[in-house]
Amino acid sequence: MSSYEKELTEAWANRQGPAVFTTMNKSGLVNSVYVSSIDLDFDVDGSFVIADNYFTKTNENIDEGSKGSVLFITKDFISYQAKGEISCHTSGSAYEFMKEINPSRFPGHKAVVLHISSLYKGSTQLL
Repeated sequence: MSSYEKELTEAWANRQGPAVFTTMNKSGLVNSVYVSSIDLDFDVDGSFVIADNYFTKTNENIDEGSKGSVLFITKDFISYQAKGEISCHTSGSAYEFMKEINPSRFPGHKAVVLHISSLYKGSTQLL
């Protein structure tokens, strides 16, 4: 496990509240949504796996080729932001992982994977 993965894993385990997932349309208008069905997964297809339960604008942005970011805060009030490419899965290991973390009362249409290419702790770049 790399040093950034170790720090991110520890911070994620100490997070509070939902995370914020942000995408952007081709005109530059951002769309941010709270996500609670999300978890880190360095072993399957990416870094963060997010359940698409009710995405509308988010899916439109992803379909247009948007990159994304995940923002969360720890119980110590330290913010972390991961940025990267997005891929979507309706089968396979990422999809199965999403189904495991997503409560059964939600539809879990697909797994949205944010592949981390940069990571920030506050304003300090870790990756």
